[in-house]
Amino acid sequence: MKLNQLRDNPGARQTRLCVGRGIGCGKGKTCGRGVKGQKARSGVAIKGFEGGQMSLLRRMPKRGFTNFTAKSFADINLDTIQEAIDSKKISAAKPIDADTLLDAGVIRQLGSGLRLLAGRGALKTKATFVVVGASESALKAVERAGGKVEILPAKVNKLLKGKVPKKEKSRADKAAKAVAGKK
Repeated sequence: MKLNQLRDNPGARQTRLCVGRGIGCGKGKTCGRGVKGQKARSGVAIKGFEGGQMSLLRRMPKRGFTNFTAKSFADINLDTIQEAIDSKKISAAKPIDADTLLDAGVIRQLGSGLRLLAGRGALKTKATFVVVGASESALKAVERAGGKVEILPAKVNKLLKGKVPKKEKSRADKAAKAVAGKK
């Protein structure tokens, strides 16, 4: 075989059909697009339309919903805070709040507020925390280390227009009373 003898396989390349050359050629006038209307124009696609048949999207079962008032908290464990204090990213002398942790790069985003957890590790340094929520074990661990926790109400979704729900108020009040009662 020589380079000048190389050829495509038979049927590998097809010539394009010439359209719009008069009604005698079979593909003239409407060029195979049917008749006038939206689909005869270029750049138009009716997505999801299946000729009047129930579309696939409407045939599929749908479950669940997205709760637009749900809050997403920035959770942080005590061991992460202890590591940040040991590496001098944050100071235990000042109150530790969400902004302090954001500036130090300990947490990436705030969400609806900071929540303190004690799932792993322990706190050895006396520190004051200003958070939206804290687990009971985290409260006990901070008090054991000689620190204290101040609990604030959570940030409210903009759609609620500044009104704090009763449930949220009562939760914040209970947490504040629990902290005040232990002093």
